[in-house]
Amino acid sequence: MRKENDPNEKKNIEVWEDLVNLKELILSLAICSVTTLSAYFLAPAEPPKPLFFGLAGAIVGFIISSMIVKPKRTFEMIEDED
Repeated sequence: MRKENDPNEKKNIEVWEDLVNLKELILSLAICSVTTLSAYFLAPAEPPKPLFFGLAGAIVGFIISSMIVKPKRTFEMIEDED
């Protein structure tokens, strides 16, 4: 749950109905872009290989980003009083 006067709220933006830290979003996008393009340009020039190398680079970028940026979501159990 979000508090009304949360100081981190100003650093977050809403993406697909979820709050995301802008600095971490840009960092993750940069990491994924660099790994994807690096793998694509390092691939041999034979037709399907650049696609597969680029996809592998995107997966590597996702894994690196998920290790660097940790989730900040917390869940609270609220019991109904019925």
